[in-house]
Parts: sequence; C-alpha cells; structure tokens
Amino acid sequence: MKASTLRRTVLLTALLACAAASAAEPAVKPAADKEIDARCHAGAYRLDDGSVVALGTTDKTSVLRWRLLDGRTGKLVSKDGAWTSTRGWTDQPDGVKVELGDCAEGRIQYAGHAGKKIDFDIVETKFEGKGVSLRGRLVLPKGQTDVPVIVMVHGSENYSGVDGYYQQHLFPAEGVGLFVYDKRGTGGSSGKYSQNFHDLSDDAGAALREAQRLGGKRIGRIGFHGGSQGGWVAPLAASKTPQAQFVFVGFGLADSVLSEDRDQVVLDLRAAGFGDAETLRKAREVSDATGLVASTSGARGFEQVEALRKKYQAEPWWKALKGEYTGLVAQHTREEVKAEMAKYDFEVSWDYDPMPVLRSLNTPQLWVLGGDDVEAPSEETQKRLKALGDAGRPITSVVFPQADHGILEFEKDAKGERQHTRTADGYVAMQLEWVKTGSLKHWPYGTAKQLAGPK
Repeated sequence: MKASTLRRTVLLTALLACAAASAAEPAVKPAADKEIDARCHAGAYRLDDGSVVALGTTDKTSVLRWRLLDGRTGKLVSKDGAWTSTRGWTDQPDGVKVELGDCAEGRIQYAGHAGKKIDFDIVETKFEGKGVSLRGRLVLPKGQTDVPVIVMVHGSENYSGVDGYYQQHLFPAEGVGLFVYDKRGTGGSSGKYSQNFHDLSDDAGAALREAQRLGGKRIGRIGFHGGSQGGWVAPLAASKTPQAQFVFVGFGLADSVLSEDRDQVVLDLRAAGFGDAETLRKAREVSDATGLVASTSGARGFEQVEALRKKYQAEPWWKALKGEYTGLVAQHTREEVKAEMAKYDFEVSWDYDPMPVLRSLNTPQLWVLGGDDVEAPSEETQKRLKALGDAGRPITSVVFPQADHGILEFEKDAKGERQHTRTADGYVAMQLEWVKTGSLKHWPYGTAKQLAGPK
C-alpha cells in the first residue's frame, strides 16, 4: 500500500463516508479468467549481489509490490503466468523483470539477479487491548542475539496491518524486528474500527508489552513507529508506556486534527490561483465553521456554514474549496451531510492537542516530514518541532523538502495530478539507523534536511 495514510480517508470517511532463482520453474500459468493468489510470495529475498528486495501484498491477491532499501518500488501484476512491473504507483512500465518460482521454493529472479527468500523467526499471537482482542505477529531476524524492535502503530487505514505492512519483510532483513498487529475492528482483531486516539494508544501499549513477552531476551531497544494518523497515537502511547525507548513518526502532525483540513484548504486555494490574503481570510471563516460541524457530529456549525455559503458562493474561489472535508460540507446541504454522517461513527479525537504530550515526553523521538505534503501540510509542524528541539526536548526533526505524504517522490502528469514514483532515497536507511543506534550519523540521507536535534 502507499503510506498509511492522514490520507483523505482519515477525516473524509469519518465525516462523509466519514493508504538459484535463475533455475527456478516459472509459476504455473493460470486460467485466463482466474485470478491467482500470490500472497505466498510475500517476504524478503537476498539476491546474489547481497542486496535485498522485499515483496509485499496489496488489496488484490494477484498483485504484489516490490521494494528496495533505497526507496525504489514497483507494482507487480500477474497475467497469464508472467509478471509485469510498473514504476512506483504509476502505470508506467519500469523495465524491471521479475520471475517467481513455486511458492514452496521461495525463489525470485529480480532484474537479472537470483534470490532466495530469507527465513525469519515469526510468532503469531492474540492479545488483549483496551476491551478488544487483537491479532499480532512478531517478526525477528534468525538467531539468538537481542535486536531492536519496532511496534507498528496504525494510521487511519482500515485494513490488516499484519497482512499489509511491508516493513515486516524489509526491516528484519536489516537486523530490526517488527511487531505488527491488526487495529481494532480490522483484520483478525475484534471491536469496532475507531479513530479514538486514546483507545488506540492503549492498544499500542498492549502491543509493545506483548512483543516483549513473546520475544523475551531477544528484545533489545523497543519503541513505537507511527505514520500519518499514527503521529498522534504513537507519542501518546509512549507517554503511557514507560517500556518504550523511542518513538518514530513519519509524515504526522504536531498540530490538531482540525488543522489538517484548514491547512489543506489553504494549499488547495493557492494551487488554484487564489492565494491572496483576503481570500484566505474568508476561506478560514469557512473552514472554522466546517470544523465545528465535523467536531460536533453536526450538532453545531451548520448555521454558520449556510450563512457563509450565502455570503461567498458567488465568488470565484468558492468552487475551489477542498481540504479534507471543508469543500464537501460547504457545497452540500445540511440534509445531505447529516445523512452521510449518520452512517459512520468512528469516534475521531477531534479535540486532541498533541503539544502537551510532546512538551513533556522524555522518550527520544524522530520525526520525518514531507516538505511538499498536500495531505498533511507540514509547515506548522516543522515550526513546532524545531522549537521543541531547540528548547531541549528529545526530538530530532527532519524534512525531505520535495516529498509528499508517505515521504513519496512524485511527478505531475499532463493534468497536473501527482504520480508517486518511489519512496524518497534515504528515508528507510534513516529509520533503520535511528532505531538501531538512537542517532543519525551517516548524512546525507538523500535530500533530507535536519531541522533540530543532535546528529
């Protein structure tokens, strides 16, 4: 999957519908009208040049995604017994040739290099979260020595983390263990899908303790890894879990939930050519009103939205309103919005302010942001994290200036739409080094620039 998500589904769904092999036999050719199940190929493969390629699952059983440590990635689609690869998340052929043998053989031919699947120590488990039963998996490199372990904290996704997180293949191949689990209400976990950060942080704490129980003496440094919405949950979980020794946050916000929509509205209007101060002031009135609708589940704010619609809808910028939800609320009737909101109750923590936790948390943190993130605009978060780091808080903050959400690089197509081509070079290496050592000593990491904290 792309990154997990503050994606548009985070609040939008919450509101209005409220992401040697050369000798191996080729895969058996499937019937033309039948979709194969390729999930058995998921894992990490050591190639004959010493490098590693990881294969992960997608939402289609016949489609895989390959990834390299440097961030290059592609989608693999099976058709008539052959695999075709496309660049990043685009539909552009990338020329990478991949052949997979029988699942039992665990072999691959990737870009002219033979490889064999790497064996890991894997334990499946069920454990108790906050009033729910959660499915989990501990993945460690083979051996007896202790290793650093990451507990993956979910973003807004509603799919199985156990089945979907690629880090469980790539990271253990580099000496870092992973504990993955299904968020409440997803995959093999019980309960109701939720965006209640307090409950989710309790579940994350339970996951870390379960990883320690299962791994015993093999657990070295252990901490939380949260992407997107997980940037709110992971530090909160660490504040309740003294066993956590680090927190990593990727493309999250050190600002409120409502600010995400507000900042997206500004970016969208500027992109549409409406960046003057007066227009942005008016748009802020609208996003404040739609935020009131969202945060009160429609109990308040509609009157303000309707008054602003009457006042501004004839102005040229009105139809350019987007954001996470502002454009949809502003451009639909009260009845339409309420009808959709009634179908969903994800218990979004609208009023959560992350700053008190970030000001007081003594657990070391590394935050990595995309400087051109249009889903979770990072300008204000960069300022806040730099100020916290400069004030002596144990927070290292880094930005990839041209990266989008997920720390993804992109190109624009003829319509101006972003086409994500790869994960930024240096992003994975940075995570692995910091988790292993608690420091970043091998600059440069691609185009990354450090905002605050020790190198």
